[in-house]
Amino acid sequence: MAEQNSVFVNVNILFFAKSRELSGVNSAQITVLSQCTFTNLLENILQQYPSLAVISENIILALNEDYLSKDSDVNLQEGDEIAVIPPISGG
Repeated sequence: MAEQNSVFVNVNILFFAKSRELSGVNSAQITVLSQCTFTNLLENILQQYPSLAVISENIILALNEDYLSKDSDVNLQEGDEIAVIPPISGG
């Protein structure tokens, strides 16, 4: 993905369930490149919240309530919401 047109934007991160427990917060704001990949975005979140590393392989990210696939190119705008959804367990 070409990053030459990217600018930095502030996005709101929402933590749910286990990700909220591990991060210790319900929400936060981070600054990221406006054009990135799912992996880049997740790496940025993990830099800010390294305690999430234990679930990082199974984290689901959603952009403004739309799930992102792990091979997604992501185009972010100022104020977008990123939901950090931990692995879903059932029984």
